[in-house]
Amino acid sequence: MTDHEYARRLDELDRLLNDPDVPMDPSRVWSLLAELAHHDGPSTTGQEARLATDSAAQAPRPTMSPAAPARMTR
Repeated sequence: MTDHEYARRLDELDRLLNDPDVPMDPSRVWSLLAELAHHDGPSTTGQEARLATDSAAQAPRPTMSPAAPARMTR
């Protein structure tokens, strides 16, 4: 699927979900979602992909503190 076809399917999905004048067609919504799920997204060059991966790897990650044990009361 080309980037143009991907964009057209996203637009159609947006209309189906958000335009009150367009009748809901659940089977078409699911079909569009299945098609979109198999697309890798807009094309990027190798350099852009590496930069995105590198910046994500360097971003600080949140830490979770251990939760206090829950007490059960009656």
